[in-house]
Amino acid sequence: MTTAPERTIDLYPTRGAEEVLIERKDPVVWSEPGAEGPIAAGDLAGFERDGFLAIDQLITPDEVSVYHAELERLMNDPVMRADERSIVEPRSQEIRSIFEVHKISELFGKLAADPRVVGRARQILGSDVYVHQSRINVKPGFGASGFYWHSDFETWHAEDGLPNMRTVSVSIALTKNHDTNGGLMIMPGSHKTFLGCAGATPKDNYKRSLQMQDAGIPSDETLTHLASDHGIRLFTGEAGSATWFDCNAMHGSGDNITPYPRSNVFIVFNSVENTAVEPFAAPVRRPEFIGARDFTPVK
Repeated sequence: MTTAPERTIDLYPTRGAEEVLIERKDPVVWSEPGAEGPIAAGDLAGFERDGFLAIDQLITPDEVSVYHAELERLMNDPVMRADERSIVEPRSQEIRSIFEVHKISELFGKLAADPRVVGRARQILGSDVYVHQSRINVKPGFGASGFYWHSDFETWHAEDGLPNMRTVSVSIALTKNHDTNGGLMIMPGSHKTFLGCAGATPKDNYKRSLQMQDAGIPSDETLTHLASDHGIRLFTGEAGSATWFDCNAMHGSGDNITPYPRSNVFIVFNSVENTAVEPFAAPVRRPEFIGARDFTPVK
């Protein structure tokens, strides 16, 4: 006689008939107090409180030039354009994002393993980590569309099967982030509350959501409530600056209608103690280039 595998407890129900607000049940910073790492104690406390950490210069201008040239090479490669890991703008049909760049590009793979990058992830998450997702994002001027308000964890939990909030992202700017060219916005402190969204997940939802998200979108009323409680922080800075943010932080970005392009590399680190199970609120898993099933720690 065989028995069915034990189902992982769902601490954060979502994609039901109604929206739900649930108090966070997981730590924000998982490492022990005083644990060694590149983040100073005061900055780590700020991350715990606000859900993000901004760094004025994570990589040098010379490094920015190298990584930006690699981004341009990938974006202009016709083979890469035909790859399923490339996502195009619905209006212009230009490449918007390329996923799994830490595997596609040796340069971006080395960046994901750089101690300045992975060291902060280990310190926040209190364990070894693996790359759950990586991509380069491009917002050329004059009409590149934004990313609507959302919690990444809501999607990664619902569609990828991450059980707990033990995941952190870093956005490293490869162009200047002005206050006008569609920069990252975060609601400080919103990471302490999980928003379970209303509505079922369509099959293969990722094919549409990576261009224009429908499932997992908060209502206007709840967004207004969260913004009233927490405010909104817009991140600006020179190329080479970086923003680390918690997986449950409510964030988004606007369209870029300026002449000034905005490009970044985005890397998501998940704890090796929080590996993905079956999706909690989707009929099938997303492809591995979006939600990794290789849990090999970054070395």
